[in-house]
Amino acid sequence: MRVGCRRCLGCISQPCQCGAYRCEQDNGDHYASTATFFFRAFHDSDWKAIAPMSEGKENGHLARSIGLFALIVYGVGDMIGAGIYGTIGVAAGKMGNAIWLAFLVSMVAALLTGLSYASLASRYPRAAGAAFVTQRAFGWQFLSYVVGLAVACSGLTSMAAGSRVFAATLQPIVGSPPLWCIFLAFIAGLTLVNLRGIKECVWVNMICTTIELGGLLFVIAVSLPYFGKVDYLETPPTAGALTVPLVMSGAVLTFYAFVGFEDLLNLAEEVKNPQRNMPWGIVLAVALVTVVYVLVSIAAISVVSYTDLANSEKGAPLAQITKVAAPWLPHQIYTGITLFAVANTALMNFIMGSRLVYGMARQGLLPPTLGLVHSTRRTPHVAILALAAIVSILAFSGDISELASATSLLLLLVFGLMNTALIVLKLRKGEAVGHFEVPVLVPLLGCLVCAALIVSRVTTAAAGTRAPLIAAMLLAVIAVLYFVVRPREPVPATD
Repeated sequence: MRVGCRRCLGCISQPCQCGAYRCEQDNGDHYASTATFFFRAFHDSDWKAIAPMSEGKENGHLARSIGLFALIVYGVGDMIGAGIYGTIGVAAGKMGNAIWLAFLVSMVAALLTGLSYASLASRYPRAAGAAFVTQRAFGWQFLSYVVGLAVACSGLTSMAAGSRVFAATLQPIVGSPPLWCIFLAFIAGLTLVNLRGIKECVWVNMICTTIELGGLLFVIAVSLPYFGKVDYLETPPTAGALTVPLVMSGAVLTFYAFVGFEDLLNLAEEVKNPQRNMPWGIVLAVALVTVVYVLVSIAAISVVSYTDLANSEKGAPLAQITKVAAPWLPHQIYTGITLFAVANTALMNFIMGSRLVYGMARQGLLPPTLGLVHSTRRTPHVAILALAAIVSILAFSGDISELASATSLLLLLVFGLMNTALIVLKLRKGEAVGHFEVPVLVPLLGCLVCAALIVSRVTTAAAGTRAPLIAAMLLAVIAVLYFVVRPREPVPATD
């Protein structure tokens, strides 16, 4: 998801000329993935590689080139995308005009966890992410393994949800092909692009973010005259009265739109002055996205009825809004922006997931076949094809809301563990503190909110059981993989 060096994905002991790690064999293209640091969390030489770093690259660490502004843009761009463009219509169908309440509740969970992540980033400004923190707090390899792969699986369910969003948005335009044909073609297209090899940089991310964020801000601007003209607490007749379980269930779905801020923790080794910039970057990114989401949700149900927003046959939700609020604007523009946002998010998830799986295989954490590299394209073709098959199966396993909810459930579980880990680390005697400390009440509340959202979603019969089953199935597969592969024992995490 960020640019660095793809050479690092095999052996990570040597510095590349670009400032990233490289392997002993030259794989050509430059790209750094979350995988590089995830599997460092399990091996003796790799723990040493997570030592404190200087601002330069002469000591073999990633070059620190990302400032606060670029970090905020990355965080906003990582969150804004398929989540808001693809799920606002589905969420409106479930919550009615009260959709904005669901966004507010999911924001509380995201912001509390974001503050915990900010504190963790100031304590450990390195890129090992959730697996590193889990290992440091609990010292349990199995749990660290599950957490690391749970994050990867959330990317797969997110990509599966995005493929169905893409198909539902495109079908009214192209007509006859059934949804399954379109989302399979979409997955195949992303697979071909990934197999060929992708070079991305911060500037490309900024351009993507500008287009997607600009589209949302335009919707808010043209919808302002419509604000205050509807009952913002009205719910669909099928949902009954506005109750806490309804809001909590809706919040699990809309939480999908906040997915992405946790990736900022994996950029810690590429950020200038991470002890200061990481906390501010995470908090400001979540705050900015929250304001945009709440305003967009209010704008949506102020201009178009929630029944129309939920009807994909009437077009993409944001295209419906501009058709009413800005009739002079060709509605195809917003349909195109939606397709672009969904495809961009799905491709980022695909690249991250395939490199993560490849790197884990090279380190003995997954079957070695997944670590093979194509002889000419120099891409992890087996990992890419394996993930494409899994995503295709997941796309058939549920609709948009179920896949988005499964993504949210997986990440809520990880976020709950991260909040718990911070509590353990804060109470541990002799543990170093960071430059951005929060009261122990913050991770405690974050843990409780995450747990409440999970319990509410799992126990609400009206929300269905397929999403929890999808999440549980993926966790079960991860557990089986651990006992089949039997990764080597790590040495304890140290500074």
